[in-house]
Amino acid sequence: MPDVKHFDPDLTLERALRLFWRRGEAATNIGDIVEATGVNRSSLYNAYGSKRDLYRAALTRYLERHSQPAFDRLAADGRGLAAVADFFDELVRARCGGEYARWGCLVTNAHLDPAHAEPEIQAVLTAHHQRLRAALRSALTAAARAGQLAPGLDLDATAEQLALVAYGVNMRSRGGAPEDELRRGARAALAALEP
Repeated sequence: MPDVKHFDPDLTLERALRLFWRRGEAATNIGDIVEATGVNRSSLYNAYGSKRDLYRAALTRYLERHSQPAFDRLAADGRGLAAVADFFDELVRARCGGEYARWGCLVTNAHLDPAHAEPEIQAVLTAHHQRLRAALRSALTAAARAGQLAPGLDLDATAEQLALVAYGVNMRSRGGAPEDELRRGARAALAALEP
């Protein structure tokens, strides 16, 4: 096994991320990580600290590389509800097909792991939620300006509601819910916002 000076930390973190994403932090032991990464135990500890530190690094990487690009696209898209609909369509497509099908979302899954209560992990989960909600709020602001929303709608509360729908899509997809069912549910949530 490579020692700490002779392995690619970026590749190692990516492999650990995928392992945590598929299995969760609690169900993944250091031996699983050694096997998945090809890096020996002492090198992992020297490079990342504890398993929990590696998990936090994986969550942070997931937020930066998987979640944030989608949030940025949504926030920058000025089409209002059409942008939110596209966000949910892409979310359902990603959760039900492709390389990560039926894995759910690492951050959503992390809310169910025992580690979620630790302050360092909670900080990453909170940052993810705030960024998701802010992106949805931006799209809802564009929708309100375009007259696409029912009058008097509380945009902050609606952004929170849609964030919860996204978490639901993530959890239900991991449990095997049919793609068309998830898509219909997301569309119904958006239709309820229209005038």
